[in-house]
Amino acid sequence: MRLTIQLSLVLTSLLLSLLPLTARAQGATDEAEARALHDLFKTEWEYQMEQNPTFASSLGDRRWNDRWDDASMTAIERRQQHRTQLLAQLEKISRPKLSPADQLNYDLFHRDLQESIEGYKFRTYLLPVNQRGGIQTADELAELLRFQTVKDYEDWIARLNAMPGYMTQTIALMNEGMKAHMMWPKVVMSRVTAQIDKQVVDKPEESPFYKPFKEFPDSIPASEQARLTAAAREAISKNVIPAYRQFRKFYVDEYLPASFDQVGVWQMPQGAEMYAFDARSYTTTNMTPEEIHQKGLSEVARIRAEMQAIMTKVGFQGTLREFFQKLRTDPQFYYKTPEELLNAYRALSKRIDPNLVKVFRTLPRMPYGVTPIADKIAPDTTTAYYNQPAADGSRPGLYYVNLYKPETRPKYEMMALSLHESVPGHHLQIALAQELGELPNFRRYGGYTAFVEGWGLYAESLGDEMGLYDDPYSKFGQLTYEMWRAVRLVVDTGMHYMKWDRQKAIDYFLDNAAKTEQDIVNEIDRYITDPGQALAYKIGELKIKELRARATRELGPSFDVREFHDAVLLSGAVPLDVLERNVDAWIAKKKQGTNASK
Repeated sequence: MRLTIQLSLVLTSLLLSLLPLTARAQGATDEAEARALHDLFKTEWEYQMEQNPTFASSLGDRRWNDRWDDASMTAIERRQQHRTQLLAQLEKISRPKLSPADQLNYDLFHRDLQESIEGYKFRTYLLPVNQRGGIQTADELAELLRFQTVKDYEDWIARLNAMPGYMTQTIALMNEGMKAHMMWPKVVMSRVTAQIDKQVVDKPEESPFYKPFKEFPDSIPASEQARLTAAAREAISKNVIPAYRQFRKFYVDEYLPASFDQVGVWQMPQGAEMYAFDARSYTTTNMTPEEIHQKGLSEVARIRAEMQAIMTKVGFQGTLREFFQKLRTDPQFYYKTPEELLNAYRALSKRIDPNLVKVFRTLPRMPYGVTPIADKIAPDTTTAYYNQPAADGSRPGLYYVNLYKPETRPKYEMMALSLHESVPGHHLQIALAQELGELPNFRRYGGYTAFVEGWGLYAESLGDEMGLYDDPYSKFGQLTYEMWRAVRLVVDTGMHYMKWDRQKAIDYFLDNAAKTEQDIVNEIDRYITDPGQALAYKIGELKIKELRARATRELGPSFDVREFHDAVLLSGAVPLDVLERNVDAWIAKKKQGTNASK
């Protein structure tokens, strides 16, 4: 209790002695509610790790390294029952008795839980495979694991031996998906066959799952190495390869022929409702698909005008589409070999790092590396992506770059891409969030796409302030990437809400961005199998820029971009409405401090 007037010690003691017992117990009650909340967070985190052992493994939690996720319908239904019970348990905690920080933790946990419960009815768990990943790429988990002890290898062998069960569960989900008309279109799912083929090998040593056994640490004796490699060969021969043979037959003979001929989730049961839900979920706003489509059209028009200005600046005579064609085809804008391209990405990252202090006050301790995307999925996936560091610090953040067909990967885009995926984009934001020890785990290792990807796109624009767009073409590359995200608003809503066909979406992209056709086709196919996700980038970036403009306007000379970035980042990833409250609170505090010093 805080007294607002000066009292003598005697009067203070008297007043305290007269306080009702309920008021004196209030502090204890608050502590009890906070403890109940954090106990719930801790218990639920343990439950999630056990239910998602592959995610736990990727974070460095090795307790369930010997198993795959349980993908049975029984387990899926049980998890939904668990979420419903968890929500009831959470709502027994008195939110008003929590501190402001814990009220936010409560609100975010409650929001996430309600959204998961609501989304269950759309049955997206019946779509476990697409061209960008699924059981056909399960071997990639090994890249995120440590292989240091005999047990690490034995756990991986246990996973190999468990592959038939995991495969049976996956096929069962896909069979149910066929019955329920929950499927992706043929045009994208036809890509998966070649990915499965890479798992159906003649010799176990050729299997991607065998990779960890090609090299052992010196601490493991030769006799153990021989035993483990023999066990791995047997597991792959008897369990892994036959499981993938079974999967290929099912996929080619039954599943692929049943896939949709058209694109768009409007074909699925509750498709329109599902897409509206996806749009709200990914953007953390109440914007409708129609509103998002219109926002995309206006952004495309604005960015085209800026592109036109650069085209004029470099002296190109012709239309914007002709300029795009020059950028796509002129050899001066491309590296000749994958090795040259990888070295150039790594050199760019070293150039970015020392410039961060110009616009950031707080930087993460965790480093990141630049590594190639696996050859078997490179033809079917996007230009780059990022994987967060292991929670235990055993693995840095990884910026994956696509080296397939370097003649389709333009030099002028590489700076914007690197700013987005590494620093000051994904790695800086995600590693910082992981290092915020006072946040509960669900916030440290979770996130909201609108915030995470909105920040990544905003980070691309910081190249100007960091002095990294030092020629008109690299600046055009940044505009190309911004246009890419604006186009997404149009084509994603176009296909899933307005029933556009795939070619119309590709043509719209080609008309408005200089990205190569290889990239554009892969991008459109990505949007087809991840409806709504592509909306988050531009919506999130526009909100961050809106808040920065507001802070600049209201704070005037006292505005410091490094402090603004702290205000945005040091609460971890949050929904956009919460971000706005955080920034407004920082502005008010700054103004109060400025006024007090006058």
